[in-house]
Amino acid sequence: MEFQSVIIIRYSEIFLKKKNRGYFERIFKNNIESAIKDIPHTFTTTAGRYYVENFDEENTEKIVSRLKKVFGIHTMSVGKRVESDMNKIFHTAKSLCPESGSFKVETHRADKKFPLNSVEISREIGGRLLSSNKKLSVDVHNPDFYVYIDVREDGTTLVFSEFFDGAKGMPVGTAGKGLLMLSGGIDSPVAGYMMAKRGMHVHCLHFHSYPYTNMQAKEKVVELAKVLSSYTCGTRLYSVSVTHIQEQIHEKCADELMITLLRRFMFRIAEILARRHSMQCLITGESLGQVASQTIEGMTSSNSVIKKLPVLRPLVGFDKNEIIEKSKAMEAYDISIQPFEDCCTVFLPKYPAIRPKLDYIEQEEAKLDVYGLIEEALSTLEKIEL
Repeated sequence: MEFQSVIIIRYSEIFLKKKNRGYFERIFKNNIESAIKDIPHTFTTTAGRYYVENFDEENTEKIVSRLKKVFGIHTMSVGKRVESDMNKIFHTAKSLCPESGSFKVETHRADKKFPLNSVEISREIGGRLLSSNKKLSVDVHNPDFYVYIDVREDGTTLVFSEFFDGAKGMPVGTAGKGLLMLSGGIDSPVAGYMMAKRGMHVHCLHFHSYPYTNMQAKEKVVELAKVLSSYTCGTRLYSVSVTHIQEQIHEKCADELMITLLRRFMFRIAEILARRHSMQCLITGESLGQVASQTIEGMTSSNSVIKKLPVLRPLVGFDKNEIIEKSKAMEAYDISIQPFEDCCTVFLPKYPAIRPKLDYIEQEEAKLDVYGLIEEALSTLEKIEL
């Protein structure tokens, strides 16, 4: 019996977009195609369904694995497409059934011209499956196996047995561009992931303190950016040296403000770079109260140097276990915990300020050539396309 293998893709929140839906669907389609562009296939769409077809079945797992990282996909199924004929539907359903166990047939009939309704299709296909194999039984409440039948308006029927969860969210590229301040830790890659899930195209900025930090620390960040890029339809990684800034702060300013002052420099540099490249916000992995620099006073200090752009903190209300769980799910955790130091671990004060006063911060910062140090940092800028 002839049938065609197909991967069925159903989108997530796009259906809420009404008159703007076409815009979101175009970007969604482009992102899907980009994810599997090196695997031979054809791609078609009909009435809220997207189909990957004409692919080598050996590539099925690879295609599904990549599609699971495309934001905007609600669910997927691997199945067969056949002509909307009851005999062909039955033989296809039979090919998907196990040799024994309980099953249930569920039918969706989009084609209202098909002579049988959904209940009648399920009843007939289920009865024929039972007659063809005495080791099968029907259980409508807790079956071992499902047979899903979707009769489409184009004269074909989709037959499949499972739903795979997609990444959900909105298609990347529908919510502007943001610059993620990417460290080598657990939090910031998750923050980038969360913003990409809302449709933002995320690029990354990493600050390093070479030679106080080694090249392995930089390579670790590149690996994290690669992981993130698999969800963001590619990304750009910028790196900037702040060694000279840390040395000046350490030499001239109050020890307990070392981290606070450094982060103010980082935010200034990030805003300059973001605006230079038409990005619309800064993104950080800060979680309220997690470390000394992430108190509300510390965040206020950082925000006070930002002139034009919003700072988004998607993890601000998360606890560490929630962040770790998401890091593991996006396959970044094992990289993040590699023991290579980032710049924020250099010149650490013994007792960092937990609730720094803005007047005191500005008084200490006045001892530095702020704009000269920023210009020197920007002169070290490097860019990697991922």
